[in-house]
Amino acid sequence: MNSHGADSHSAALARITQGSRFAIRLPVVGDVGVPHPDQLAYFAALGLLAAFEVIDWPVALAIAAGHVLAEDHRHRTLREVGQALESV
Repeated sequence: MNSHGADSHSAALARITQGSRFAIRLPVVGDVGVPHPDQLAYFAALGLLAAFEVIDWPVALAIAAGHVLAEDHRHRTLREVGQALESV
């Protein structure tokens, strides 16, 4: 790995540990957001529960969708509060 690749890699690791969001660029799809590691663990646990038939797949998908919507709302609300505080 060249020095630029190492710098890029360490910057990505820093963003992950700080909890900031980042994306992976896929050739056909484009930029795909990658959730925080805590969220990845949550989704993996839901997937395992569904795979072992503890819960049904539609239930797992509904829970995951609700979690994504709740997180998006929380970030949007925090952003709006931040903007309101900046304008004061």
